[in-house]
Amino acid sequence: MSPAARRRRRPRRMSHWSFPMTVSKRSIPLAVLAFAVAGTLAACQPLDKETGKPIARDGTEAEESAQVPERGGMRTEREQVSYAIGMQIGESLKGVRDEVDLATVFKAVRSTVDGKEPLLSQQDVMEVMQGFGMRMQARQMEEFARMAEENAQAGERFLAENAGKEGVQTTASGLQYLVLEPGDGPKPSATDTVRVHYRGTLLDGEVFDDSYARGEPVEFALNQVVPGWQEGLQLMPVGSKYRLWIPAQLGYGEGGTPGGPIGPNATLVFEVELLDIVRPGG
Repeated sequence: MSPAARRRRRPRRMSHWSFPMTVSKRSIPLAVLAFAVAGTLAACQPLDKETGKPIARDGTEAEESAQVPERGGMRTEREQVSYAIGMQIGESLKGVRDEVDLATVFKAVRSTVDGKEPLLSQQDVMEVMQGFGMRMQARQMEEFARMAEENAQAGERFLAENAGKEGVQTTASGLQYLVLEPGDGPKPSATDTVRVHYRGTLLDGEVFDDSYARGEPVEFALNQVVPGWQEGLQLMPVGSKYRLWIPAQLGYGEGGTPGGPIGPNATLVFEVELLDIVRPGG
């Protein structure tokens, strides 16, 4: 790539904390769940028991809901807003769907909207939610430990089998690599900044990061990324393309990427194309 071309389009730079990282859906924290439900219920108006119409804050009947374009078979704004609120509540409950009784949830919603005396005091609510939160946290820790053990065993089995395949090289650290396309350029040192294209997958083939899909190579200093990349890239001449198998201890270890797609003790697979060693001011 010429200096002029480099000035026209600067590749994205990669930091230690962003590599490799994508957004993954996780269960909603209980505090967020509580605020979401509370905020949603605050928007509800109580209904007149006889007419079924909403009651305004001054105790009089509110005006009929405004007419809006039909959506989902619902012709009034009231219907659509009600459904949207229900969707928000439902979405916030997905992470704990097996822990709640929906009939009781709807009972509490109706009672709260109607302004009835709650069955639980604020102190009761605090104690109940604290106990629930502690139980859910313990369950998540157990699940995390189970995943860590399963991933570690799967990684060990895979790497042991993979080591015997044609062309696969295993280093003293346990890193495995295969030369897909040789290169004839220089090799980077541990303190160099490199420009690469890459695709990262889990052992099951799930892609968690892909610079090719973004259409833009990435620049990063080798001393800012995981050990498996530091070692693997120093084996590669500029212009080459390798496949790297990175065991957990050379990747993200027992912690994985919290909130991200890489689980604890996950073995990672990368196809990496070393485009250039970036010189200072280059």
